[in-house]
Order: sequence, then C-alpha cells, then structure tokens
Amino acid sequence: MHARKRFGQHFLHDRNVIGRIIAAIAPMPGQHFVEIGPGHGALTESLAQSCASIDAIEIDRDLAGLLCSRFEGAGHVHIHQGDALQFDLKSIPAAGRSRLRVVGNLPYNISTPLLFHLLGEREAIVDMHFMLQREVIERMTAPPGNRRYGRLTVMLAPYANIHRLFDIGPGAFTPAPKVWSSVVRIDVLEKPRFAVDQRYARLVTAAFAMRRKTLRNSLRELLDAAQISACGIDPGARAESLAPQQFATLAQCLQAS
Repeated sequence: MHARKRFGQHFLHDRNVIGRIIAAIAPMPGQHFVEIGPGHGALTESLAQSCASIDAIEIDRDLAGLLCSRFEGAGHVHIHQGDALQFDLKSIPAAGRSRLRVVGNLPYNISTPLLFHLLGEREAIVDMHFMLQREVIERMTAPPGNRRYGRLTVMLAPYANIHRLFDIGPGAFTPAPKVWSSVVRIDVLEKPRFAVDQRYARLVTAAFAMRRKTLRNSLRELLDAAQISACGIDPGARAESLAPQQFATLAQCLQAS
C-alpha cells in the first residue's frame, strides 16, 4: 500500500534497523506489547516471535484489514482499527494483569499529543520504545538552558527516565521523510519524582507560551513577582532556565494562593 499523507505514514523497511530496534526492546516471553501504528507489520512480526501477545493499533482501515489477514493464524496478535489518541489501554485484558510495554513508529504530526495521552495512562505502562523525529527526542532529553528545552521536557520529567538510543536515516523508511529519526526508550516511574497536578501543567504551559519573556511577565496572570521570589526563583529568569522541580515549587505556590 502507498503511504497516506494525512496519517503521516513512513513505513520502516530496513531489516538492520528493525533488528537493532528489537535488540533494544529485548522482548521476553510472557510480556504483553501494545504497538502504535504497525503499518505493514515490520516490527509486529519480529515481536510476535518473542513475546506473549501484541495488541496493535492502526488508524488506517485498509492497513488494519491487511494486518488482520496477515496475522490471522497468530492467536496472540490482535489488530485494533482506531485512533491511538482515543484508545484506552486499560481496555486491553492484559492491562489488568501486568503493566504493558508500548512500541511504535509514531507519526510526526501527532507525536507530542500522543505522548501526553500516554502519560495519562502511565499506570498501565512499564516502558515505551518509539521512533520519533530526532528533533522531538532532542526536546525530550534537553537539559535546562538548552534551546530544545521546553514544555515537552518539563511535562515528561516527573514521570519517566528518557534515553535516546540511536538515530535512523531517512532511507530506512518508505517514503523517505525529509528529516532524521531517533529511537527513544521511556522508562515509566512507578511513582512521580515529585507531586504534580493540573496546576503544574497550567503553569508550565503559561511559562513556555512566550519563552523569551521573563517569568514575571509570562506568569503574571498566575503569580506576581513577590510570589515567584518567595519560591527562591528569580522573577527575571526565563522558563528555559528552570529545572522541572522548580516548576513544581511554583505550582505549589499557585495552589497556596
């Protein structure tokens, strides 16, 4: 099948790259995987040889039909036609018995919202291995002060350890994308590093909405300069200079106010 632009499809075909990804994932018997965007089933086939079961979520109705035919005789491979952004991982029977491992070649156009969606279901997940646009993974792993550091970095920080594994050139995909990709491993923490709630997300979003502005200006609808200073943070600093824990401290101040 030809790739459909509206779904951001780029099908992985390089067998060497597939082998490296499977080696990084290290699937074991008895584990249950959820694959997002299986495409032609390149990863699905390799995973199916090593793990207990796979639930693959494919938004493309025609591709889902082909995958159902391809894995018809494999009782441990289940194909779901639907949008991963709307899919409830807890609806998978295995989620009630053990935490899931999630893998996928994520479309560039929905990668960030999909990561946030999966964060909302983190209690059902033990780890995630994704192919993403290299720039996205640079944002996920950037330290404070780095130009890539931003809302995505800070929102992931309380919940996971993130490891950039290796890069993948455009030629490994059909059609070849215009950018490089990378493989990332996200180990989901059983408990968040620090307490977070909706105030944390609200504050982080406001702080990075106009990242060149100082906190005094970007947070003025939420906290004044005196409140920011009371948290031990310079109101004249920019959001990109703060560690995630400092955003949590400001969120606690917002709660108190």
